[in-house]
Amino acid sequence: MERVAKLSTEKAVVIFTASNCPMCHTVVSLFSDLGVGAAVHELDRDPLHGRDMERDLARRLGRSPPVPAVFIAGKLVGSTDRIMSLHLAGKLVPMLKAAGAIWL
Repeated sequence: MERVAKLSTEKAVVIFTASNCPMCHTVVSLFSDLGVGAAVHELDRDPLHGRDMERDLARRLGRSPPVPAVFIAGKLVGSTDRIMSLHLAGKLVPMLKAAGAIWL
């Protein structure tokens, strides 16, 4: 869907979430703690496009629910498990630096 594609490039890090999702909150908090000013889109709070974006993300991720869905530098990185794996392996911060999401 073109809306997800457009929104996923608006900042270096874009996170699609749901307002009642605890894992979404965890992922958003992680990026905030790392100093990333991510764009966060709560799908359940978008009555016009939320359902369509949710279906598109579910197709891309191959799972439902599709949140959180994290894009870095316009590319879909994945959900909580992928983000946490990258972080624990020491690969997330270099990825964020390369994308211009953090400087230090």
